[in-house]
Formats: sequence, structure tokens, C-alpha cells
Amino acid sequence: MRRIIPSLNWLRVFEAAARSENFARAAEQLNMSTSAVSQQVKALESHFGAELFKRGPRHVELTDAGHAFLPAVQQSLNQVEEAASSLFGRGKDNTLMLLSDLIFTSAWLTPRLPDFAARHPGVQMHISGAFHDLDYQRPGFELRILFGPVHRSWAQCDRLFDETIYPVARPDIADSIESPGDFLKQRLIQISSHRVNWNHVLRAQGIETIPNRQLCFTESTQIALPMAACGYGIALARAPTTNYLVERLGLKPCATSPGIDGSEAYYLVYQNTESLSAAARRFRGWLLEQARAADRLPA
Repeated sequence: MRRIIPSLNWLRVFEAAARSENFARAAEQLNMSTSAVSQQVKALESHFGAELFKRGPRHVELTDAGHAFLPAVQQSLNQVEEAASSLFGRGKDNTLMLLSDLIFTSAWLTPRLPDFAARHPGVQMHISGAFHDLDYQRPGFELRILFGPVHRSWAQCDRLFDETIYPVARPDIADSIESPGDFLKQRLIQISSHRVNWNHVLRAQGIETIPNRQLCFTESTQIALPMAACGYGIALARAPTTNYLVERLGLKPCATSPGIDGSEAYYLVYQNTESLSAAARRFRGWLLEQARAADRLPA
């Protein structure tokens, strides 16, 4: 089977030529001859069977295909450079590559990062968010923060905390919920992929069936909570993970529902404690301290 991914050197030449819009200037930047740049660009175009540049007498210009391809090339080259610097550069002991669940990162970890930076100013963080299961398989990360049940393929892990699921809404809507049946008078924002959802929350209050017309489906809590803040319906918050977002968005818990326990938890995953870099050890110690102090339901 013919490989679609081209030579890395061709990509470097393409990116330099696209950035400078001139083969001669690209050649100077790469310490190559102009003819070598031209030949490598031609090889890349031949590989794809498409022209990437329009050639002019004094400069070159990207074609539509070239414009579409350039951002992916630049992002990939930057990621390779960052990973190489972090793993093999002089500052590798002070660099941390972290892959973390997206809602955990945006709603719980981010507000606490200034404290980590103040305590460990020499540590440079490279943080990537993970949303789908396949995201967690990306290589190059020393630490991973995952949500789910413990998986026996994990090398070593620390349990951070589990969750309490509870309804939140704009204050006027939250105040209108005086009994469990009042929930069925409002639009209920459901996260399609969550194992603990409105069905479980209302069943705990004696409501077995939710009319389908009351449900609105979305794929993430980051979408559901702002929808609730705008008055579109009632969403399910996930304490302590979303406490910061609930407060910032001005959402109020619905008093008739104390919430129910989630079925999964957050874990910090890594190869083993002995192999952790100095930066990873500092972050792990700080994270475990923060997790122990995490508030449960907001006041």
C-alpha cells in the first residue's frame, strides 16, 4: 500500500517556501541551494499529484491546495520540535508533557495552575486536552489525567477524586423547581456519552420516565453549562470538577435534588514513580495535594 505521508524534509522545505513566498529565500533559511528547494517542492507535488505553488518570475504563491495543506504542516512541525526539545533538550528536566481530560483541564485544573506556577516557576508546562478515547493514545506525554474506571493496562495511577452529579440552572429557573415533577416542565440538557445522566438523577427522585420532548442532547459539559446559563434549560454539573464553571456562569443548584454519585473517577496515570522527571514529580505532588483539598458540592 502506497504511503500518503511524504518525506519530513519535503515538508520542511514546503513550509519555508510557503512562509517566504520565494524559493531563494527559503534556500537561505535552510542552507540549501535554490535548485534543491525547487526539486524537493516538485517531489512533494509529484507525491500528491497536485500543484502546491504558482510559480512567478520573482516569487511563488500557494495554490488553493497549498493553502489548505500549510496549517497542518506547520502544526505538525511545531509539535515535533516541541517534543524533541522537551524530551532531549537542555531543559527536559524542567519540562512537563501533560495530556488531560478536556473538562478536567478547562474547568478544574486551569484555575489552579497559577498556584503551581508560583510554587514551581522553573517548570514549563505543555498541556494538551483529550476528549475522545483515541486522544489518550497519543504518544509523548509523561503524565495523563483520565476519566473512567481503572484499566488494567495502565502502568501506575493515583485516584484523584470521583464526582457528584447534580442539576443546575439560571437562578430564576432553579428557584421554580419546588418538586421533582417540576423538572419535567423544563428542557433537560443531556450529555449523550455520559453514563450517569438525567435518567439516573430523576429516577433517584421517583421519576421513571422522561418525555423525549423534554430532552436536548449535546456532547460535552462545556456546552451544556453555558446553555443552562443562557436559560435554555437545566444541565447536570459534575462536582468538584465543574464548581469553578458553575460559579463563573452564575448557575444555581436546584434545591430539590441533592445529586447522585457518579460511576467513574479521575486518575493521574504514568509509567512508574521512579522514572518520573523532576518536573513530573513536582506536578504529581502538587496535584495530589490539590485533589485532597477539592471542595465537593459548591456552597
